[in-house]
Amino acid sequence: MATREAFLARVREAQPAARPRPEVPLFSSVGGDLRARFTAALETMGGTCVEAQTASGVADAIRERFGAAVSIVSATAEVPGTRALTADMEPASLQDIDVGVVRGRFGVAETGSVWFSEREYVVNALGYIVQHLVVLLDPAQLVDGLQDVYRRDDFRDARYAVLVTGPSATADIEGVLIRGAQGVRSLTVVWLAAGA
Repeated sequence: MATREAFLARVREAQPAARPRPEVPLFSSVGGDLRARFTAALETMGGTCVEAQTASGVADAIRERFGAAVSIVSATAEVPGTRALTADMEPASLQDIDVGVVRGRFGVAETGSVWFSEREYVVNALGYIVQHLVVLLDPAQLVDGLQDVYRRDDFRDARYAVLVTGPSATADIEGVLIRGAQGVRSLTVVWLAAGA
C-alpha cells in the first residue's frame, strides 16, 4: 500500500464512534415579517436585496449593473452564464469571473444569511473566488433563526454547508473598511420565487 493510502487507512480506522448531535433549544422568536428582518440584517452586513419578476430579468439586471461584457458563471439553470460550470472543473478556473449566480436553499431572517451546500454551489469556490455574488432566493424559503437551520434535514445531510451574510470585508488595518478582502466584493440577494 502506498504511503498516502496507508496514512488514510489509519485515519479512517481511528475515527471515534458516531455520537448523536446535542439538542438545541428553541428560543423565542422576536416576531415580525421574516422578509423585512432578513433584508435589514443583510443590509447591515453590506449586502443588497432587490426584487425580480423573472429569471431573464435577473440576467438583464446583471448586465446593466456590471456591463455588457461581464463574465458570468451560473450554478442555476434559471440564469445563463457566459461560461459553463461543472462539478469537475478546477476551482481556480473561476478566478477571472466577474459574477457568480446561485440559488440559495433558504435564508435566515435573524442574521440575513443565505445557506448553501455543495449542491447549490456545484463548485464550492464559486461563493468566494468570483468578484460579485448574485443569490436568487425564494421569499417563501426563509426561516426565523439559526436554531431553525440546525433542525432542517438538508443541513444534516449536506457534506459541505455555509451561511453567507454579506460581502467579504475587513477593517482591521487602521480601521479602514475594505470590501472583497478575502472573498466577494458584493452580495446581492434577488427575491425570486422558485420557478418564476
